[in-house]
Order: sequence, then structure tokens, then C-alpha cells
Amino acid sequence: MRTGDHLRNLDSDDAGVATMIEYILISGILMILFVVMLLLVNANFMQGPVNTLTYSAFTDISNGISTRIVDTYAIAPVTGNITSRFDIPDDVAGRGYYVEIGNTVGSDPTTQTVTVSGGMITTNVAIAGIGSTQRAMGNTTGTGLNMISFDSRGF
Repeated sequence: MRTGDHLRNLDSDDAGVATMIEYILISGILMILFVVMLLLVNANFMQGPVNTLTYSAFTDISNGISTRIVDTYAIAPVTGNITSRFDIPDDVAGRGYYVEIGNTVGSDPTTQTVTVSGGMITTNVAIAGIGSTQRAMGNTTGTGLNMISFDSRGF
């Protein structure tokens, strides 16, 4: 054996170290990209559809309450009172909400709306048909039974 041959074999170990460092760097970069994707997926693929669903559900709830108010007024007696109980969803997409009825938009007293809001999402639906003749007002949440009352003497 010639002197110095064993030193030549040590040079070939550098290729193994370079390969290991390459794997560590690539794995680190992929982990960083994976974490960034996890953060973006929640905002883009989950919150967008949830907000769209919530807006549509709030609009449906507003329309349903507006229809119930108009129907109660349509069958109300000339003298006396009538009460109607109804149920609306307790929550929408896991979120609670608040319903406000009355002149909530603008300063025109004949414009009455049903406003449903929760978080940053709000819908306004006009109470069609009774805006100029009767005043509707009140508020509620989605929990429990809700009630619409009409009294010919007023409240």
C-alpha cells in the first residue's frame, strides 16, 4: 500500500455530506412552503365560502321574517290583537346573529327593514307592503321561539 492512499478515500466522503445538506435544505424549504399554504388555505378556501353561505342565510332569514310580519298584518283584525310565534335558526355556520326590525337604514320613516347581522356580515331586506301604513319594530336573536304581535290599539 502506498502512503497517502487512505487520505484519498476521505475526499469521497464530501459527496455524502453535500447530499445530506441538500436533503436538509430542500426539506426545510418544503416545510416553510407547507406552513404558508396551511395559513392561506384557511383564509381562501374556508372563510370565503363560509361568508357567502352566511350572507345567503341572513338574506333568507330576513325575507322569512319580513314575510311573517306582512302576513300577520294581512290577517290582523280591525279591533283586537294577534300573535304569531315562529322559529328561526339558532346559528348560521356556527355563528350567532342579531335581528333588528324597524327604520334601520336611512332617515325615511316609511322605509322599514329587517336587518340581520353577525360578525362583519349584514343584510337589509325591506318590509314590503306595510311600510307607510304600520310601524314595525323590535329585535331578537336566533335562539328560542320568536313572536310577532299586532294590537289595533298600538303598543
